[in-house]
Amino acid sequence: MDDVKQPQRKPRSRAAAKRPPQALRHSARLAALTALERVAKGGAYSNLLVSEVAKSGQLADKDQRLMTEIVYGTIARQQLLDYYLSPYLKHAKKVEDWVRLLLRLSVFQMLYLDKVPDHGILNEAVEIAKFRGNPGTAKFVNGVLRNLQRQGIPELAAIKDPTERLATEIAMPIWLTEKLIQQIGIEATRKLGLSLFEPSHVSARVDTRFVSREDAIDSLKEDGIEARESVVSPYGLVAEKGFLAGSLLFKIGRLTVQDESSMLVAPILNPAPDSQVLDACAAPGGKTTHIATFLDKNQGGKVVALDIHQQKVALIDENAARLQVSDVVEARQMDARQVHENFAPESFDRILIDAPCSGLGLMRRKPDIKYGKTAADFARLPLIQREILESCAPALKKQGILVYSTCTIAEEENQQVVAAFLAEHPEFELAELPVAAPLAEAVKDGMLTLYPDRFMTDGFFISCLKKRG
Repeated sequence: MDDVKQPQRKPRSRAAAKRPPQALRHSARLAALTALERVAKGGAYSNLLVSEVAKSGQLADKDQRLMTEIVYGTIARQQLLDYYLSPYLKHAKKVEDWVRLLLRLSVFQMLYLDKVPDHGILNEAVEIAKFRGNPGTAKFVNGVLRNLQRQGIPELAAIKDPTERLATEIAMPIWLTEKLIQQIGIEATRKLGLSLFEPSHVSARVDTRFVSREDAIDSLKEDGIEARESVVSPYGLVAEKGFLAGSLLFKIGRLTVQDESSMLVAPILNPAPDSQVLDACAAPGGKTTHIATFLDKNQGGKVVALDIHQQKVALIDENAARLQVSDVVEARQMDARQVHENFAPESFDRILIDAPCSGLGLMRRKPDIKYGKTAADFARLPLIQREILESCAPALKKQGILVYSTCTIAEEENQQVVAAFLAEHPEFELAELPVAAPLAEAVKDGMLTLYPDRFMTDGFFISCLKKRG
């Protein structure tokens, strides 16, 4: 059927005004270009867009995997790809944003996807350029890619400044590269940065009250899923093949998708069955539901889970229901900075503050996050983190435990926040972190920093504070 014109509705873009030709109707590369455009315009994080396409059924499984690889790989290497393209664009008067994205994703495929033939990449890039632009655009795209194919990419050694060279190699903003060099050194920064180009793996937490990890692995095999035991968490499995959220164990609430690093928090918090627990920044509820498995309603155990947004409070309730721990979970809408106004002093045996942060530990799963942050964030975020700590501290009972954690690797949001809090609160002291032997080397000065290159997890920080009696 021909498209019907609707003059009362103005098309959002030229691409939105016409349907792609049959050859591009289910193209992984065109879908990747669309996703990359939305990310570049601040429309959504890459992981959410990839998930959206997966749910839409727009692409076959094979093409969906290719689209996912292109989106993550292109964003993760953006700075490096631009350097490789620079000699071939220096005489261009103006390159439209979508054309630059098309060139990036094409060069990513040419350089890093061995199973994809160059002629297929080039031909489809030209067809997309014709569809989105015109024959002149297609000729330009074809010329750039064929010149790069023939002449090769520029050497990184041509970049004289060592910090700029490293920042380009690991495709990280210079300010962030400098921050990491100062924090962990040049070689560790290079190792960390290069590790972020590796695809993330999917892990899951098993409710070991009902099923052992060994039995869970056997059950997953029946669903065509290959998994191994995590060395980071005694509750974790890592998928080698297959879709964990499609398993029977997921459907019956015996397993939930969660990063291995996040599984460390509840055991360190170590609540008793009758504990009163506050999860101050809880959504979407992964850590809340893990804490809940330590509690017993019949003994009075409960975890109060807070989030500032009502829709996220609903997510906590949904996860608690699916994992069958609703009887010990109470989700509330509340700003964690207002805990002292809403709870009496010494109301809780345990408090978890998984604080809002820059999220730099998530750069593998959300590669675009590194482009959306600035150095100014590290002046603003610690103020919020300190406010939350100050508000929650009075609600902890004497001899109680407070765990402060983040999914960032920036010391300003981690060690420095804890040090400043302890300096002003002599009633608190650092408590021992009970972690598995492989993690012992990640503990320094009584606090754990898990860098994403060590076990290919998210980057994560955990400290454990005890309130003196």
